[in-house]
Amino acid sequence: MAATLQVPPAAVERHQLYEDALAMLMGTLFIALGMLIYSKTMLLTGSTAGLALLLSYVTKVQFGIIFFVINLPFYWLAWKRLGWKFTVRTFIAVALVTLFSRLTDQWVGFTHLDPVYATVVGSGLCGTGLLMLFRHRTGLGGVNILAIYLQERYGIRAGYFQLGVDLAILGGAFFVLAPDRLLLSILGAVIVNITLAINHKPGRYLGIS
Repeated sequence: MAATLQVPPAAVERHQLYEDALAMLMGTLFIALGMLIYSKTMLLTGSTAGLALLLSYVTKVQFGIIFFVINLPFYWLAWKRLGWKFTVRTFIAVALVTLFSRLTDQWVGFTHLDPVYATVVGSGLCGTGLLMLFRHRTGLGGVNILAIYLQERYGIRAGYFQLGVDLAILGGAFFVLAPDRLLLSILGAVIVNITLAINHKPGRYLGIS
């Protein structure tokens, strides 16, 4: 009988504090720039922010109030299931995206922005930014928290779960957005979540924070 080669499991390397901080900084900057590009071309994002934005269009209630209320049960889930460190990181990430979203509009200006280009680049930036946060056990509130929990607990890929949620949100925007912007928003949601599904598979990335 032929001998079986035993391959030892890869060692899990813990992230250093500066690595977590750098990932959070770059990830939130990427997301803020992606959101700015989206806003300049009247596109709708997915996840909790997209749901809050859609509800603000319909109800005329301020976006920030809706976003805060929607996130409350998810922060409880993060604290109970994913730990206080993850929850604190998520609060910080949400605050940074909020801050950078305002500052980026002062730092960057566009004289012309093609909607198709905005969809591809904006969603690519958001997907890459989320990937940085996810790999350092940081979410961006709401659906991101639930996606990470389901992947870690049940092996459901975060990207595929978020894709389903995002498509449901975008489906609700049928009567709010112009048809071309709705189609581009759907394409953007696919790009964001395929980016996560391909690059954030369970067991593929073993660094921990």
